[in-house]
Amino acid sequence: MLKYLLALKKIEGLGNLSIRTLIDNFHDPERIFNAHFEELIQVPDIGEKIASKILSFQGWNSIDKELSLLEKLGVNVIPYWDENYPELLKNIYDYPAFLYVKGQLMKEDICIAIVGSRQASAYGKFTTEKIARELALQGITIVSGMARGIDSAAHYGALSVNCRTIAVLGSGIDVIYPPENKDLYNKITEFGAVISEYPPGTPPIAAHFPARNRIISGLSYGVVVVEASDKSGSLITARFALEQGREVFAVPGAIDHPGSRGTNKLIKQGAKLVQNIDDIIDEISPMIKEHPALRKKTDVDQKGELKELPADLSEVEKMVMLLLSNEHPLPVDTVIQKSGFRANEILNALLILELKGLVKQLPGKRYVRDH
Repeated sequence: MLKYLLALKKIEGLGNLSIRTLIDNFHDPERIFNAHFEELIQVPDIGEKIASKILSFQGWNSIDKELSLLEKLGVNVIPYWDENYPELLKNIYDYPAFLYVKGQLMKEDICIAIVGSRQASAYGKFTTEKIARELALQGITIVSGMARGIDSAAHYGALSVNCRTIAVLGSGIDVIYPPENKDLYNKITEFGAVISEYPPGTPPIAAHFPARNRIISGLSYGVVVVEASDKSGSLITARFALEQGREVFAVPGAIDHPGSRGTNKLIKQGAKLVQNIDDIIDEISPMIKEHPALRKKTDVDQKGELKELPADLSEVEKMVMLLLSNEHPLPVDTVIQKSGFRANEILNALLILELKGLVKQLPGKRYVRDH
């Protein structure tokens, strides 16, 4: 099936929406290439020209080479029907029919994007790392584009506390851009994921980056812009976020600094001003409660006491619930140490459990059961 899915991407004139329409009609990518001409042209938006290109496709050798390369690189292909495909991304119009992924996507990821200028100031980098680090410590997965400046600082902020971060590339999954971010790339794949919609070997041409930005915002509940000029690509990401129904946040800057013009303009236009992470979390909390990991109700009796662990909890969440009690708060470091899981997994589980109303955070990052 994967071979034929990759082949669809090679058909000139066939975009994400058309690929998904074809698969929805034929239910199997292989059947598309074995279909009759008359069957293909009956599919909406598949005209005679594209139908002919599908049936005359001869690039199978290149597909076999790509599959071998993906295996060698340790890259997975996640189609839109896979359970690990980000659910939130499916809410945008032109979401990719499949993603190339190095690392691990998690359906439990609750994402916030942080983007900004490539020519970032020391203040911009410091502020970005601080925001990313503090959000990550609340169980938020940080999304950015692995570019120089603010993007890199956002990833480093999450990685500094060994938490999850996702990089979306405007190039092939094996093309590291900028090249000096090779170490960052490797760290991200260890603690999160690097993703792309472009085949291996695709160069980082300018036209790819606006398309890349729609995925950054599409993965996220909100986009935080830190430093942006009047013509910054970060403003494109903010526009996509608005179109996709995501929240837009901006960190204010000095009025005489060129890198603050874009962010200050966003605030004038209605973006939420960010002074600390509470400004972000308070705004997105109502949206997060619709997250797939939070949709099922917990099993609570009439006295409000938990009869047993809810069936929909992940293994990490179950471990956290078993470690916590109603009366004796545990510091987050103790929960991590006793659990045997990674810090980022525990932090993400604590956030989800808090939003489910099963645990409560007390001052000093101490936790108790809340039921």
